[in-house]
Amino acid sequence: MIYATLKLLHILAIVVWIGGMVFTHFFLRPATLTLEPPQRIRLMHGVLQRFFAAVLASIAIVLVTGLWMIARLAKESVQAGLGFNMPLDWTIMATLGIVMMGIFGHIRFALFKRLSKAVAAGDWPAGGTALASIRTWVGVNLALGVVIIVLTLLMV
Repeated sequence: MIYATLKLLHILAIVVWIGGMVFTHFFLRPATLTLEPPQRIRLMHGVLQRFFAAVLASIAIVLVTGLWMIARLAKESVQAGLGFNMPLDWTIMATLGIVMMGIFGHIRFALFKRLSKAVAAGDWPAGGTALASIRTWVGVNLALGVVIIVLTLLMV
């Protein structure tokens, strides 16, 4: 029961992260293009601030639950007298997930910081540049997230 609960939390955290990127990238951002730059940049800043807080929580949940599931499999393998070999799909998922977390760190702690400074200064061209960089890296992370989902589902 605890395994199923942790796996559910793991998947729900991923849904928040990937789903949030899909919503923002394909629906929210295009809809804001009708707004003037100051309004658009302020809106996107507010949305991203909230979303990035949710992603930080999601990352913590994904890490804790993922590590617990790996540790459980390793413990059961050792107790059964077998060597531990992490499944290939888990290895791919963990590796690409860590890459995604690194990219998110860059987005949140470098690019979003630039956006925040631009919004505070009312520097809309700099804000637009920061948003464009964020959009590019979110696109990369979204692609990696989709690759992880596809590979792990196809390798089952």
